[in-house]
Parts: sequence; C-alpha cells; structure tokens
Amino acid sequence: MNAHGTTPNTSGTATPWRRLRAGLRGWGGVGAMAAVCALTLAFALLLPLSQQRGGDATTPTAHEVTHGIQAKAEECENPQDQSLSPSGGNDDSATLDAIKDRKDRRLIVGVDTNSYRWGYLDPNNPSGELEGFDIDLVHRIAEDLLGDRDAVQFKAIPTSRRIEAIQKGEVDMVVRTMTINCDRIEQVAFSAPYFVTGQQVLAAKTSTITGFDKSLAEKKVCSAEGSTAHDRLEEGRKSGDLPTSADIGTTVPNQLDCLVKLQLGDVDAVVTDGALAASQAAQDPTVELKGGLFTDEYYGVAMKSGSDDLVRQVNRTLENYVKDGGWKASYEKWLHPTMDQGDKKSASATPPEAKYK
Repeated sequence: MNAHGTTPNTSGTATPWRRLRAGLRGWGGVGAMAAVCALTLAFALLLPLSQQRGGDATTPTAHEVTHGIQAKAEECENPQDQSLSPSGGNDDSATLDAIKDRKDRRLIVGVDTNSYRWGYLDPNNPSGELEGFDIDLVHRIAEDLLGDRDAVQFKAIPTSRRIEAIQKGEVDMVVRTMTINCDRIEQVAFSAPYFVTGQQVLAAKTSTITGFDKSLAEKKVCSAEGSTAHDRLEEGRKSGDLPTSADIGTTVPNQLDCLVKLQLGDVDAVVTDGALAASQAAQDPTVELKGGLFTDEYYGVAMKSGSDDLVRQVNRTLENYVKDGGWKASYEKWLHPTMDQGDKKSASATPPEAKYK
C-alpha cells in the first residue's frame, strides 16, 4: 500500500495525489482513500520481496539506551563510528569480484520506491526511472564500482525485511534511509554514515498534539515494524517519556503506510525519521511536524556481514561523494525544499563526519 500521499505505489509526487484528493473532503473521504490503496497493488512496479518480518529487530540510536540483544556496552557505543576505513586492511576481493563477474553485470540494491524525494517514481518524469536522494547515492556507488551509474538492479524492500534481504543474499546492499544502531551492527555490516536526522512526530495541523510528549495521551500512534521509531515508542512507555495511555499498537510493514492511516483517521500521529516526515508534510498540506527531533539517527548503507571489501569500497565512494560536491548537489536538489526554511539550514544539510573503528 502506498502511504506517502501520491499516486499508487509507483509514484512519489504530490500532484496526482492532490487530483485524487480534490474529490475528498478533508479527512472524511475514507471510501475513496480505500480505493486508492487498493489500486496500489495493481500499479506497483516493484513488488516487495515479502511482507513477513525477518528478524529486523532494532534498538534506539547510539545516544539511547539499547535493548533487544544484549550487546556489550563498549561494543554498542557510537555504532555509526564502527565501519571500516576506506584504506588499509588486507581484505580479499571476493565480494567485489562476484559482483563484477556476473553475467548480468549489475549491482543489486534494496531500496524504497515510494518515499518522496528519497526513492520514488515520478509519473511526470518521462524516463520512468527511480529518483531521489538515496537513488543518487546508489548510482554513484555503481559508477565507482562498475564504471556505469546505471548498472543497477533495484529491488523494492519493505522496512520490515531490510536485514533479512541482506542476510539471505537477495541484495548486495540496502540503501533505504536505514539507521545504524547497536542491534543492527550485530546482524549486517554498515558503511560510514551518509545522513543524520532524528525521530519526530507527524500529525494533522488541526491536532492538539505538540510532539513526543504528554499530548500523545489517549492517542493512537503508528510506526513501522522493525523500525527505530517503534522501539523508541516502546522505550518511551517504559521510561515515562510517553504517557502509558498512548496506543502504540499500530504497526505497518512500510513506514509510509502510516501516512495513509493518518489521512484516513485510523491513527492520530505517526512517529518516523524527521527527514521522511518532512517530505510527507511537503506532499500533504493537512499534516505537519510536531515538536523537534528527539533522537539522533545516522543512515548508512547496509551490506552482508563479512563483505569487508565491499564496505571499504562504499566508504571510498562516500568520502569522494562528499569531497567533490556530489552529496551537496543531491541534497540541494531533493531535500533542501522540504527540510530547510529560508536561510535557516537544517542540521541534516551537512554530511556527518566519518569516523572508523
């Protein structure tokens, strides 16, 4: 189900959505909205590999108390700084060679296909190609690795299956707004971080909700399965940061499905990464961000554990991508319109500094 306020699952812009919503009245067009959701199945260009949950249990970010598997404190500290240096090491080149020796010489990458400005299909783009901030990065990785920016096979992966798809070898990597955290670094290998954001609350403009606080009492809150947002909600209930009366039981395979539930009135709020929430708010003028960021989230490229040669290659790409201005150009094109306010730059407008173990 497409949940980002656009045409069915194969699009990401707000224009078709607004045409569809023209016949709806505010938040009351439930029947019409349900039809839109149904059409998603028929028009999806890239079907998710599976909707089952595949062990993508997560924990809060590096600056939050971890739970789930019992990683040692020293191993869990600053997980975003645990990647391999682009230089050094005596790794063999088995992973890179296997990719280069394929008959179909393409990089296989798990992505999101319906996150506006991150990874989506714009129906107004005659090329019919995926585009967005994450997609730009994938093309750069393919160019550096295979000499051809278009040597990529994209696979749509739901939030709940990102780790499973990597572990089973269904993809070479996942580039999908994926937070590096203590639990995940025990299951997959990550690049250095390429983006920093944090969790934030999204709700209707008319809502009395003010953020991740007591205003969520008696409210229904949606999050994605296997997401850091869901773990933070559970932790907030235990720590008292979130009222015990807040209903956090609504979860979905893909985070953007939460937006549809919000638009239909099935939930009162969504908790997700602020960068994604900003894009959703840009599409739907009836919703807005509530309160500030309340965690630190560092996105990384996720790969199979043990693929050290591939990890170092991706980190070389990231370093050069920042140095030569590619990262900045992509940010200005895709994220500046939704994340920055006038001359006030978001903290996300600066790429995070890479630190290696």
